[in-house]
Amino acid sequence: MGNSMNNITKKLLEQVSDFTGSFKGAYNIRENGECAGRVSSKNIKIESKQDKPGLDITILPGTKGETVYIPACVTKGGIDDLVYNDFFVGENADIVIVAGCGVHTDDDSEARHNGIHRFFVGENARVRYEEKHIGTGDGQGNRTIDPITDVVLEKNAYLEMNTTQISGVDKTTRKTTVKAAEGAKLVIRERLFTEGDQRAETFFQVDLNGAGSGADIVSRSVAKGHSYQNYVSTIVGNAACTGHSECDAIIDDDAIVDASPRLFARNKDASLIHEAAIGKIAGEQILKFRTLGLTEEEAAQKIIDGFLA
Repeated sequence: MGNSMNNITKKLLEQVSDFTGSFKGAYNIRENGECAGRVSSKNIKIESKQDKPGLDITILPGTKGETVYIPACVTKGGIDDLVYNDFFVGENADIVIVAGCGVHTDDDSEARHNGIHRFFVGENARVRYEEKHIGTGDGQGNRTIDPITDVVLEKNAYLEMNTTQISGVDKTTRKTTVKAAEGAKLVIRERLFTEGDQRAETFFQVDLNGAGSGADIVSRSVAKGHSYQNYVSTIVGNAACTGHSECDAIIDDDAIVDASPRLFARNKDASLIHEAAIGKIAGEQILKFRTLGLTEEEAAQKIIDGFLA
């Protein structure tokens, strides 16, 4: 596997999906809108859609301890990649899904990937979803990633989403919607970094529809240069449920961060909490690292790295 892929794809895969020349388990590699490699396993079937670009990924009930890799790479300008991936997770399964994305351009043309993912997580199933985004290349064209994620959690299902935008993405709009049934749980951890003139917008819409359902959403971001970030999270409690939304941002230079955590209680037993904090790096934090021999720039980077870890 991997011999037909170009070197840019291989480098992007290393950064977004921990690729080491091969994947262990089921995988599909998307390169510039085409399949660059695919393997299904006994319990995980990956098939091409018949009516549009994308995949149907079916995880059999009871599947345990397996990982499926669905990374996508755009390696040159002038590519506008659109893909629809549907994940059908059988009841009582417990799996990991890795779906990183990298975009690269060395010219003045935009490199764009738009992944529309739908998750149907069966009763008592557990999923950990890992998604890293990165932009690379020396071109002036925009590196754009616009993911849309729609999730349906059945009774007592569990989904943990860890999403990270590493660097280099000029424009991104990230939209996630979740509907949670009785006893279903959602955990989201977002990490986001912008600099220069980059723009990033995040929208979470979570409907807690079943008794005992819950959501815990935490976003941490760093905005530098003239970049702009907009964060909107909405949790709707339609039953006896628990919801928590937290947005923490470090702002530097002339960057702008807008944060709007929103809560809607539609049931008297809905318990919903939100927190938001935006500010610069504290001077005492810089001073602490300066006493250890670091320059001010090195100290600031250490603080940022720890904040986004």
